[in-house]
Amino acid sequence: MRIAEYVSFDAVGLAELVATGETTTAELQSAAREAARAVNPQINAIVETWPTDDEPEPEPGSAPLAGVPFLIKDIGISMAGRRMELGSRLAAGNIAGVDSFLMRRFRRAGLVTFGRTATPELAYGITTESLLHGATRNPWDPGRSAGGSSGGAGAAVAAGVVPIAHATDAAGSLRIPAASNGLFGLKPTRGRVSMGPGADEVFNGLAVHGSVSRTVRDSAALLDLIRGPEPGDPYSARQPSRPYAEEITRPPGSLRIGVLAGATGAWGGRRTTAPVADALARTARLLESLGHRVEEVEVGLGSDREEFILANARLMAANLTASVDELAAAFGRPVDSTTLEPVTLAGYHYGQQVSGAQFVAALANRNHVARSLARYFDAHDMLLTPTLPELPLPLGTHTEGAETLDGLGWIERINDLSPFTMAFNVAGTPAMSVPVTADAGTGLPIGMQFAAAHGHEGLLFRLAAQLEEASPWSGRSPAVWAGDCAGR
Repeated sequence: MRIAEYVSFDAVGLAELVATGETTTAELQSAAREAARAVNPQINAIVETWPTDDEPEPEPGSAPLAGVPFLIKDIGISMAGRRMELGSRLAAGNIAGVDSFLMRRFRRAGLVTFGRTATPELAYGITTESLLHGATRNPWDPGRSAGGSSGGAGAAVAAGVVPIAHATDAAGSLRIPAASNGLFGLKPTRGRVSMGPGADEVFNGLAVHGSVSRTVRDSAALLDLIRGPEPGDPYSARQPSRPYAEEITRPPGSLRIGVLAGATGAWGGRRTTAPVADALARTARLLESLGHRVEEVEVGLGSDREEFILANARLMAANLTASVDELAAAFGRPVDSTTLEPVTLAGYHYGQQVSGAQFVAALANRNHVARSLARYFDAHDMLLTPTLPELPLPLGTHTEGAETLDGLGWIERINDLSPFTMAFNVAGTPAMSVPVTADAGTGLPIGMQFAAAHGHEGLLFRLAAQLEEASPWSGRSPAVWAGDCAGR
């Protein structure tokens, strides 16, 4: 299969070709690897590929996504015998001993995993520019960030290496790369996908597993295959009444959708720039044309901005400190500037100062936010915001002067750059970034975020499928696109 043909299919389409005998798993692997070789030197999204000769090849049609090439993020998941370095010099050379629960489910889905994607160090940022592996570049404009912390996944999918890839999200880390790279990305409800067995929860429930993809149906199909609790999980989300792959075939009905008032920034964040504000207005008009009731709303978080940021800084830094100490002990390495980047080291030291009482107070803040947002969804089906307040930023912007920040200052910067995403991690509710539109001046994609009540991924998928049909994005391709490789 030539690359130009390979990139014209999504994951569900590729699996159908394998099931009907029109192509083979080996042919898809060859195309994916050729695509990676063609584009990765330009975007630096994939940090390692490995041979799949020692992996059992799935039988055609034996699983819903049998034979589809796949990539996993370099954190949050373990694949037996493969490196997982967390984007950090502190964990360089780390090899996983066993498959995590999620990896087992990816295998059962029939996915053929052949590499890992870049992440910022310990996923502690919203741009993917680690010292260990270098900067991941946005395929739409290689001078700009691909987002983070799932930036490698976003860039690889956007450039056509794979149709869908594993991603995680603790403060927007899935939705931010989706928006930056013109992809669809849905952050599931807390407890929808197991974090085990190595962890019961990550960042006290703020982090979840998911994916970024070029089509809504791919994300729906994969979430069907990985959802559901495992023994010992601290959280579980009520299972849907029907598969998500079926939900996308159903109309969403007339939804009551609130638009966060003013589009001037979420809960005290920075002002939304003109291209994004214009895209938000166009999205609202599109929703109205589809029969939805759209109104501007005020949404309280049950916490002021300073308390919200302080609570999240304490939760994240305390968790970071524990993880760093565990890694340092495991590898016999020091915790200093030779193993950690400045912002990570600052977060580590900040976390050392968090008291038990402060940590419990931060968990109480999480509860206030969850209760407040739940009340909003009593009266509305969804909340609409931009995913990001501005277009993807030039590389280096996120970390400029970061060496002067302490742990609290770094989390404040993250919230300032992405003021719309973190609240839904704190509340544990599902949210998605949809590439409804693009900037007319630059052609860069702009993501719109939709959030729904706890457990209502099905409703989000139905709306996403409707938007995908009304405002298709699959025909757009970035400047760095595997399908453009000459002679392939």
